[in-house]
Amino acid sequence: MKAFQDYYPDHLAHCYGCGRLNEHGHRIRTYWDGEESVTRFTPREYHIAVPGYVYGGLLASLIDCHSTASAAAAMYRSEMREMDTEPSFRFVTGSLQVRYLKATPLGPELLIRGRVREIDGRKVIIDSTVFVDGASTVRGEVIAIQMPEDFGA
Repeated sequence: MKAFQDYYPDHLAHCYGCGRLNEHGHRIRTYWDGEESVTRFTPREYHIAVPGYVYGGLLASLIDCHSTASAAAAMYRSEMREMDTEPSFRFVTGSLQVRYLKATPLGPELLIRGRVREIDGRKVIIDSTVFVDGASTVRGEVIAIQMPEDFGA
């Protein structure tokens, strides 16, 4: 099954968090799970804040990229189109709010789940939560804005 990020045009597939063409990046992969979007990511030993815990900036980055990918997929869904149809949708972050609920342990796989709160024209609001072993550790809200077609070209 293809991830949302697999549909990004090559010239827009270099993001450090989600770009499939960035060999040094996280290369997250996001999919639908019913009405929610899902990403799984296992932090490496160097994604550390203090011994045993994940760096908060990484968690914010994961929420950001998970949510902008979810916004693109949600826009396709709202138009009842496949993700490989033109014109393609790609989103950038208009606003990112992150709430750290408790320390996120380093080691276990992280599960990020997103829900579409609102689609309004070129703006999509996504609420995402990071889970570790079923417990939520971080919540985020991303206001994603659809890129103009000439952005990044």
